[in-house]
Amino acid sequence: MGDVLWALSIPVLVGAAGLYAVGAAWWRRRHPAPPSPYTHQAARLAERAALAGAERIVDEAYGTLGPLYDGQPGPAHRAPARHVGAAS
Repeated sequence: MGDVLWALSIPVLVGAAGLYAVGAAWWRRRHPAPPSPYTHQAARLAERAALAGAERIVDEAYGTLGPLYDGQPGPAHRAPARHVGAAS
């Protein structure tokens, strides 16, 4: 008799888990969670932080490399590169 009870407990357990899953799904459909007000605010704050970081990087780069671009003319013509050892 003990073996029969163990064998029957498995389908009962599976059936109970199925009923629980159906009930939980029904409850979630009938009572959805309200939308969180913090998601959009957090996204805006992260966007502002990323923009401030990018502006800081650009400002530092311009401060460091700016003299290279302040009205200095580039070479008028570059000579083509010669390949050493190339057969002509």
